[in-house]
Amino acid sequence: MESVADLRQMSDEQLRLTWKDAAETLFRLRLQKATERLDVPTELKKNRRLIARCQTLLNERARAAVVAGAK
Repeated sequence: MESVADLRQMSDEQLRLTWKDAAETLFRLRLQKATERLDVPTELKKNRRLIARCQTLLNERARAAVVAGAK
C-alpha cells in the first residue's frame, strides 16, 4: 500500500498508471467477489481508496495548473 506522501512524489504519468493498475485489480476482485472466491475482502476497500487518492492528487494538480495559468 502506498502512502499519500509516496503518491505525491510520483509524476502525473506514474499516478495515472497506479490508478489504472488499481482499477484493473478492483475489477478482478469484484469478479472474485461475485463468484464467492474472494480471499481477502479488505483488498476491495484498499483499492477503492488508492483509486480515490490518485484521482484526488490528479485533480489537485489540474486545479493548481489552471490557477497558475490564470495568473
